[in-house]
Amino acid sequence: MRLLHTSDWHLGRAFHRVNMLDAQAEFIRHLVTTVREHEVDAVVVSGDVYDRAVPPLAAVELYDNALHRLADLGVPTVMISGNHDSARRLGVGAGLIGRAGIHLRTEPAACGTPVMLSDAHGDVAFYGLPYLEPALVKGEFGVEKAGHETVLAAAMERVRADLAVRAPGTRSVVLAHAFVTGGEASDSERDITVGGVAAVPAGVFDGVDYTALGHLHGCQTITERVRYSGSPLPYSFSEADHRKTMWLVDLDAAGAVTAERLDCPVPRPLARLRGTLEHLLADPGLARHEEAWIEATLTDPVRPADPMARLAERFPHTLSLVFDPERSPDDPDATYAGRLAGRSDQQIAEDFVAHVRGAGPDDREQTVLRDAFDAVRADETVREVAR
Repeated sequence: MRLLHTSDWHLGRAFHRVNMLDAQAEFIRHLVTTVREHEVDAVVVSGDVYDRAVPPLAAVELYDNALHRLADLGVPTVMISGNHDSARRLGVGAGLIGRAGIHLRTEPAACGTPVMLSDAHGDVAFYGLPYLEPALVKGEFGVEKAGHETVLAAAMERVRADLAVRAPGTRSVVLAHAFVTGGEASDSERDITVGGVAAVPAGVFDGVDYTALGHLHGCQTITERVRYSGSPLPYSFSEADHRKTMWLVDLDAAGAVTAERLDCPVPRPLARLRGTLEHLLADPGLARHEEAWIEATLTDPVRPADPMARLAERFPHTLSLVFDPERSPDDPDATYAGRLAGRSDQQIAEDFVAHVRGAGPDDREQTVLRDAFDAVRADETVREVAR
């Protein structure tokens, strides 16, 4: 069976205030063409279809168009909700839509109930594991401690239990939306840390033939059977080096996996430039970036006059301007941002305690801080789901 694995469409999202709807529509056209030209048997979409719980109307219309075009191809599609989606909204009408071959899996309780498809070699069971917010689903899975690994492991127990009673030789595909150990994040994914731990081990998905992951925006292979497709479009400059693709996956009669990356359309290249303003304006080696979307980091010791306007004369698509003046390490103005760079909320809070009290938090206090951050994140999720 031939699968096309994609995820993280983020319909309705902009890129540094640039409307991406046309680029997203072009991707949908490319997706449909790819399904037809490569004779795909099933499409899997591993979450974050939308960028937020209540998407703009134009994004909903594009999603509706995508569903109709996929249904017209007669190729089954299996789709799960991600942490950016409202699972309840995305899942409205799932029963009716399923009759058209578009199978929406947004309910945690249905993790162990597969979509059954078949080819010349027999059945393939597709299990959709929507994004599982630990604080909200721990009751459903009967786990005492809310954590990503705990709830995903419980969901996979249901998958394995169902697979165990299927006919011998039934192949299996799991769709999941999670941060799996070994994956490389970018700046454009929403933090899903709980209990200080966001990542789950790839071994959670042992026992199935292929796991189609969503959440991280870079296409990557965790194991030969566990892969991220990544987002089809960039949503932060940290993705400047990404090659945006989908996975074309073939499952043979025994469940062995072969996979090929298929490129997605590039609306405009990204470039991150660094140097003094005069250097960026004069360097002939930067000519290849003049039509790219630009993030410029200026290192001038003193902020120059009208930097954005002057940059735009050479790089008309400059979208982000960062100031990082080159100073000596002992310059007090250079230290604060450097201390915060790359640090988590938990680490910053612990540093603050140490600064105020003269000693960092002990184990009990670290747990209190961690629980407080988890409670805030869970509350944000509940409020977004309720919108």
